Amino acid sequence: MQRARLRCLHNSTHAVRCGEGGHMIIIAGEIDFDTKENRDRAVELGIPLQQASRDDEPGCLAYCFAPDPCVDTRVQVYELWEDETSLAAHFEHRNYLNMRDTLGSCGIIGADNNKYRVDLKEPVYDDTRTPRADFFTG
Repeated sequence: MQRARLRCLHNSTHAVRCGEGGHMIIIAGEIDFDTKENRDRAVELGIPLQQASRDDEPGCLAYCFAPDPCVDTRVQVYELWEDETSLAAHFEHRNYLNMRDTLGSCGIIGADNNKYRVDLKEPVYDDTRTPRADFFTG
């Protein structure tokens, strides 16, 4: 699986299809808490659960719930999953259930989390180290 994972992450000029479950999936979002203290508590309590998801769940390529540096009551969410199958398994896994319950006990007042299916992956910078908004290698 490690070789497939590396191929999936580093093949920057082709459509991205990983594993047997289809395209890679990005989850990006934000969770708002009633106080900075509750946000900080949620981040601290979530560290071992984030590590467990990274270590224990096949297809978890990134799993990060981090303090927003500009909004002191917000957590930014970033997850990267190999495919739909691995994300579906995550939603049934004890790590997800424990993270959900942990965050829910910390004064959440709002959340906006979305998933994105990745159809193409390319580098941000071209060979001259110029940032590119267009998809330029295909």
